[in-house]
Amino acid sequence: MMNSTSESSIPPIGMGTFRLKGDDAYQAVSTALELGYRHIDTAQIYGNEQDVGRAIADSGVPRGELFVTTKIWTDNFGEGKLIPSLRESLDKLQLDQVDLTLIHWPSPGGKVPMQEYLGELMKAREQGMTRLTGVSNFTIDQLNEAFELVGPDNIATNQIEIHPFLQNRKLVEFAREEGLHLTAYMPLAVGKVMKDETLDRIAEEHGATPPQVVMAWLMLQGIAVIPSSTKRLHLESNLEADRVKLTADDLNFIRELDKGERIANPDFAPEWD
Repeated sequence: MMNSTSESSIPPIGMGTFRLKGDDAYQAVSTALELGYRHIDTAQIYGNEQDVGRAIADSGVPRGELFVTTKIWTDNFGEGKLIPSLRESLDKLQLDQVDLTLIHWPSPGGKVPMQEYLGELMKAREQGMTRLTGVSNFTIDQLNEAFELVGPDNIATNQIEIHPFLQNRKLVEFAREEGLHLTAYMPLAVGKVMKDETLDRIAEEHGATPPQVVMAWLMLQGIAVIPSSTKRLHLESNLEADRVKLTADDLNFIRELDKGERIANPDFAPEWD
């Protein structure tokens, strides 16, 4: 069951904007675009689509060079809500179309049937509002349901939390078997990778930083990464991650760091795999 639309379309490294607001979001995205980032990830619930849109508009980067993702919040799933909410997102982003629209979380408690909100997402794409469609925080069971409803080719990625301390192996293995692309959010475990001795040692051996090691590890698995930072130095450094060539030993050491430590786990989260 190969998903042909995804890996070639989603840039391997992007700029995440979770927790960035107002001028912080504007400046961070502006800096990222200036440094060469071309993949920007936002969401309705982040409350920063307007700031991201302003930064994109002011950057002068041609639209065709950019890959912009937003995510539909759970309050906007119902019929008559999803498409108007995406239209509002496009207005804020100052774009005619986003490259990828994701369902941010499965409907809490299954309140809105998946058929309804995925159906609306497909309609949004038919109307030209988004080039690709996908999901975020979906479990294996939910992915199987989505595949049944809309077909695997309409799920360009599943954006999930993956970092050395939560390697999400069951889901990663499933995705590999199904040819489903994955995007890792919080790949740096909100800075925790900077304080780990193993990652520090591996980084030193490669003349790299721990974040570069972690992103190289994820990209080696074909997983896209969207780290978030406001610091120019970190943004610049993150872009160099693909130069780090990890050894089999490095990979084994990283594998041993998995403790199932989940950071994003709201009370409405699905039952994780």
